[in-house]
Amino acid sequence: MPYGLYLSAEGADAQSRRMEVISNNLANVNTAGFKRDLAIFQSRYAEATIQGLDQPGSGTINDLGGGIAVRETTTDFTQGPMKNTKIPTDFAVRGDGFFVVERDGEQMLTRAGNFQFTSDGSLVTQDGFSVLDSSNSPIKIQPEQGPWRLTDDGSIYQAGNLQKLAIVQPSSLRQLAKAGDNLFRSQGETLPVEDSSRRVVSGFLEQSGVSATLETMQLIEASRAFEANVALIRHQDEMLGGLVSRVLRA
Repeated sequence: MPYGLYLSAEGADAQSRRMEVISNNLANVNTAGFKRDLAIFQSRYAEATIQGLDQPGSGTINDLGGGIAVRETTTDFTQGPMKNTKIPTDFAVRGDGFFVVERDGEQMLTRAGNFQFTSDGSLVTQDGFSVLDSSNSPIKIQPEQGPWRLTDDGSIYQAGNLQKLAIVQPSSLRQLAKAGDNLFRSQGETLPVEDSSRRVVSGFLEQSGVSATLETMQLIEASRAFEANVALIRHQDEMLGGLVSRVLRA
């Protein structure tokens, strides 16, 4: 493949993947507790260098580089804005920490606190997953025992009984991987947030970390860069076709 076509194809592929990431962010602009993803670009060595046939700094044509590629997709864990919903079962963690829920027997983490009580008093997510307490047991109140309230440290108080919400923090946020259903799977150890740092409020909900305006601007930027690379591919193909025609006529 001619070198220019190769570089343009790599650029178009990278921008295409970036648009997929941004589109997913925009699709979750109203998803409570959602954390936006970022496509991280990195310049590439020429293919010959990657295959070990040359080395950086050789001064050959391979020293020109190989365009760009998406190195990884990372998650921005910046806390989203808080919305006062006035719904008692909407919980929000202020500061560090994640709620712990159980999905198919596996413990998952989430910042989305739009919970609800079932008819039997079980606290569950919008998808029906059990919300766990600090002893990793499902939280459950007794409807017949009257009202309940959430304390400042994230404990559910009812009729003299306390059930402490599990609020944990991984040793590194990079250990968290998205697992669908607005949940995260920890690939390392998680530790309970210290009592002095636990701040959970009722009637508030952490909103999505996606800014519709910012993501739309980035989507336009990525789409124009993609179109520019596709145009370069087309122009170079036409030039190559013209050159071949001239050679054949000669």
